[in-house]
Amino acid sequence: MSRVGPMKTTAARTALRDAGRVLRTALTDAARALRGDLGAQGRDPLPPMRGPRWLRRLPHVVVVWVAVVLGVAHGDHLVGGYSMAPPNAVPLAVALVGAVVLAMFRPVAGWWLSMAVTALGAEFGKTYGFGPDGPWPWPLTGMLAHALVLLLLTLRVRTRAAVEALVLSVLLGLAAEMMSGDHPHTSSVPLSAVVFTVAVVLGSALRGMREARGRLVEQEVLTAEERTRRTVLEERSRIARELHDVVAHHMSVISIQAQVAPHLVQDPPDELRENLAGIRQNALDALTELRRVLGVLRSENPEAAETTPHAPLPTLARLDALVENARAAGLTVRCATTGEVRPLPPGVELSAYRIVQEALSNAIRHAPGTAVRIELAHTAPGLRVKVVNAAPLAPAPPSPGAGHGLLGMRERAAMLGGDLAAGPTPGGGYEVTALLPTEQPT
Repeated sequence: MSRVGPMKTTAARTALRDAGRVLRTALTDAARALRGDLGAQGRDPLPPMRGPRWLRRLPHVVVVWVAVVLGVAHGDHLVGGYSMAPPNAVPLAVALVGAVVLAMFRPVAGWWLSMAVTALGAEFGKTYGFGPDGPWPWPLTGMLAHALVLLLLTLRVRTRAAVEALVLSVLLGLAAEMMSGDHPHTSSVPLSAVVFTVAVVLGSALRGMREARGRLVEQEVLTAEERTRRTVLEERSRIARELHDVVAHHMSVISIQAQVAPHLVQDPPDELRENLAGIRQNALDALTELRRVLGVLRSENPEAAETTPHAPLPTLARLDALVENARAAGLTVRCATTGEVRPLPPGVELSAYRIVQEALSNAIRHAPGTAVRIELAHTAPGLRVKVVNAAPLAPAPPSPGAGHGLLGMRERAAMLGGDLAAGPTPGGGYEVTALLPTEQPT
């Protein structure tokens, strides 16, 4: 029985020691977190408002004006309500204004300065005395100024740091209340706790809205970039499908010509037959591989690629029909061809037709009823395509299209090693000019 008491005492001491160690660790972690959240921080200016230049700095002007008004009222209250000497009241009022202004650029430093002004004001007020109906330890002006500082702090720091600043502000008021002595007064701690909480909640809500708006803008930018990328890929797929038809046609022609060629010569030698047979077989093999690799671009379903009907690809020979369709849509279209007309490579013919088609479609959508001039210039470097429309006669209705037709035209010109320029004309119209080389560089 004599051993039970010492054993219990030892266990109790061990438990107390462990509890003390846990408490010290928790306090150390809390102090470290508090020092990291409300310690010395760098410059963090209040962001300007969106809108015109004269409106961007409006919040800063309003904050400075409110700070000056509260500072003047606070100094008057310290002198009249707390019977504080002007040499002590005026510096405190100026420091309060400085705390609010500093909080616009360094919110943590501004909050600490406001806390120091409050503590000094409470100490001086207790020394000089205050009326029984005077709020203590937060005068109304000091309470509103500190709430404004808390609001500016919450707009720039994490929510945890804002809550820590709120708790320390309330604790400061409670400490001043406990050290007020026997002076009769009206406690302002409950009201200050409510006002400070409202300021922190409002600041957190505004900060959340600003961050959500920023994420929304970032998402819109990413969406626009993704839409542009997808449009480019779709246009490249369309170009690849059309080029597949061009190449497949020529490979088929090569195969047929290689098959027919031996019958055009009387008693062709065996070497010629073997070479032509090899040419035909190579053409058929290349055609098979081409269809297997590029045929899937005809449809989202690769199995349906071979069942998709093949429409003849348009060339400049069908330009008259395209112009008639544009005239039927209300445009006044004039065509002009200069230079020596000569056969063009199929890719150039197809790209020139598609560029004219897209330019006419843009004119129909954005300048209905206007006059359009199409110029085809056959030059030594290649074919120059120019489509110019006059200024629209009336505002065009909203277009349901994706608005990326220029991307497709540039892709076609770049594919051939050419270039394309598009932009408004001095008269209010629009011009598209493309140079499509007809000779491949060696």
